[in-house]
Parts: sequence; C-alpha cells; structure tokens
Amino acid sequence: MNGLEVLTKLHELPIPPRVVVMTADHTPETLLHTIQQEAYHYIGKPFSLHSAVDVVGRALASEELAAIEVISAKPEWVELLVPCDREAVDRIESFLMGMKGDLPEEVRESIGQAFHELLLNAVEWGGKLDPNRKVDIACLRTKRMVLYRIADPGTGFRFDELAHAAIAYPEGSALDHIRVRDEKGLRPGGFGLLLTRSLVDELIYNQKQNEVVFVKYL
Repeated sequence: MNGLEVLTKLHELPIPPRVVVMTADHTPETLLHTIQQEAYHYIGKPFSLHSAVDVVGRALASEELAAIEVISAKPEWVELLVPCDREAVDRIESFLMGMKGDLPEEVRESIGQAFHELLLNAVEWGGKLDPNRKVDIACLRTKRMVLYRIADPGTGFRFDELAHAAIAYPEGSALDHIRVRDEKGLRPGGFGLLLTRSLVDELIYNQKQNEVVFVKYL
C-alpha cells in the first residue's frame, strides 16, 4: 500500500485523523487526490524541519475544519469550493501552488502572491470570514498560460469606494489610504490589488466585481 492508498483508507474511517502529506511527487494527479481525500495540508520535499513543525502545530491546534469541495479534478481544470476561512486559504494555497512545480520560480512566486491577495480579499470582504459561505476557485492550465478565476458570495464593490486601498488613489498618492485605514481601525495593508496588477498579465473583473480572473502567460 502506498501513501495515497493509506490516505484513502484513513479518509474512510468514522473519525478520520488530520493528515499532512509530505511528498516529492508534485504531479497534479497526486495533489488532486490529496485534496479529494481531505488532507489537511501539503508539504513538498525537500522541506525544512521548521516548516514541518509549523504545519503539524497548526493541524493539532485547529478546531473543526470546514470541508473543501472538489468540483473538477482534471490537471488542466481544477475547480474548488473553499470556505470563507483564513485557515482554508492557507491550506488550499499549499495544494494549488504545489501543482506549479514545473514553472520557473519567478512565475510561481508571481502567481502565488496574486492568488493569495485575491483569495484573501474574496474570503474576508466578499465572504465576511463566514465558513458557511464558499468561494468558487477555478485554475485552468494550457501550454501558454495559467488562468485563475475567483468568485466570492458577496455583493461586489466599486474601485471609487475603496478609500482604504492604495489602488483607489492616483500614482504618487498610494500612501494616502493609510490614514483612512487608521481612522476605520483596519489592520495595516491595502496594497494587495495594486501589487496584484503588477504581478499578472491580465486582471479582469465582472460587472458586479465579485468575480475576478487573472492570467499569467508562460
């Protein structure tokens, strides 16, 4: 019995344990299997002792986990329903970024940062950090591009209403939003969308702006 078969057997138990998958197999099929069998987290080999201890510590400390639902598990089209929960964001990033192991490091980092910023916005602002609400994520891969689509359950937004974000201000005034965040009692930040625009080749919102697509050409 190999590791993936062990994971499947554990998932069939009445009360399955939380499983951290540690593997050098970065093929999409392996990573998608770990998602379908509800592994807690994925760590690609080689990894540091510190990162392993950190993940195991979070797995032990976490309370009830909201399930991540798999809609499509084809390597060229992955689609998931992810709970609006920060922990779910960290978990799903480990799986999806592992699938980009064949890409240049610079491209992987750009995609990873853009995905993190947009998904966190969808979970926090669109889903209001309510784990009962879901964000629909699709990742499409072709020979010439990687495309992500993120749709949140919120009502959307307008850029001219984002006084707390740097992207709402003209060039040279990107720090003006910090005062607004202080007045509203918001955590430091507000650079996410501005940063994302510089990391990807295409960034497109739907009319309500509760759904976004970004493209990175290869």
